[in-house]
Amino acid sequence: MDLFTTDLISPLLASVFIVLAGFTSFFSAAFGAGGGLMLLVVMASFMPMTLVVPVHGLVQLGSNTNRLLLTFKHIDKRMFIYFTLGGSAGAILSSFVIVDIQLDAMKLIAGLFVIYLLWGKIPTALQSSSVVWRFFSGFVTTFISMFVGASGPLVGSCLHMSNYSKLRFTATFSGIMSVQHLFKAGVYAAVGFSFWQWLPLVGAMILSGALGTWLGVRLLHRIPTEKFKCIFKCILTLLALQLAWQGFEVIFN
Repeated sequence: MDLFTTDLISPLLASVFIVLAGFTSFFSAAFGAGGGLMLLVVMASFMPMTLVVPVHGLVQLGSNTNRLLLTFKHIDKRMFIYFTLGGSAGAILSSFVIVDIQLDAMKLIAGLFVIYLLWGKIPTALQSSSVVWRFFSGFVTTFISMFVGASGPLVGSCLHMSNYSKLRFTATFSGIMSVQHLFKAGVYAAVGFSFWQWLPLVGAMILSGALGTWLGVRLLHRIPTEKFKCIFKCILTLLALQLAWQGFEVIFN
């Protein structure tokens, strides 16, 4: 286990992270989203956020890529393309301000944004079928993901508006999240973060996540579409409330 340890990570904690990566990947594959934020919360309990965000992003890149490979034929290619174009603009902007953004304020904004997309009325000009909406969503969610860490609830709430089938949602969500985490890795590498010492642990977590993803996709095939959408919306709402509360508590206390 020494291969997976660092000055901050003991062998026991490394084992916990590896097992948890598998469970959270299973959860995201089976129920649409939520696993990434669960993993982020646990990792943030033991590591500073300056390390958690880039390391967690690399693990999630592997997890979402695995899920994409298993569901690729169902992806909405137009949504993926415009989301990616918007995301590239958001990533470029974030690289200029990444050291100046107040993390807790972004958590509050992200949580409220998710809740509004799930339960609010969206202007006609920003309906999910419009190019403007897809580009704007990619831009905003990628920008915020650089500071919040787990942007799954943000992306999931945007895709929720398209009323996808469960497999089309999972494929499109996984593709977009893979690109966002790739952007994140690039931005953090550009500002000087060294990933090398974390690669053994990240690699083990990705392998564990691959197993969890495979099991989760098998369960996904058995869940009725309407039940999947209901579970997904409830999970996102709870995660958004928790995220907003974290930001509110620090900013206003």
